[in-house]
Amino acid sequence: MQIVNKNLRREYEVIDKIEAGISLLGCEVKSLRDGRAHLNHAYAKFVGNRLILVSADISPYKFANNTNYDPRRSRDLLLKKSEIIKVKTKIAGNRNLTLVPARIYTKGSLFKLEIALVAGKKLWERKRVEQSADLKRQTQKELKEYLKK
Repeated sequence: MQIVNKNLRREYEVIDKIEAGISLLGCEVKSLRDGRAHLNHAYAKFVGNRLILVSADISPYKFANNTNYDPRRSRDLLLKKSEIIKVKTKIAGNRNLTLVPARIYTKGSLFKLEIALVAGKKLWERKRVEQSADLKRQTQKELKEYLKK
């Protein structure tokens, strides 16, 4: 089971990846097992010496009592102190870096979050990547048609 942030490679340049645990409620675990989560607009930030996942949308579990449940609540990320210091120094050294969740996956019976340390791409960089992908796709199509004849 895996939930992937599909916009990550298109909007950001990935520099480093870190594996972290997530502090979840019981109904969130059941919902994640059903694959009902979105990471598109989520990010991670430091609050003191804690790393927090903000704006990740984990839909409510349909069979749970969800009267006071907020699907976009902030969730604590579980890292070792040395890993937190390492990430904090990388971000402090370069102000243009941010932490974005790449994917949520299971490791045994636990849920892990892969956080990517990224730098944002400019609009013209995104367009250039899309144009080169379109050109590559078109040449592959023409080559395939040529080889058929």
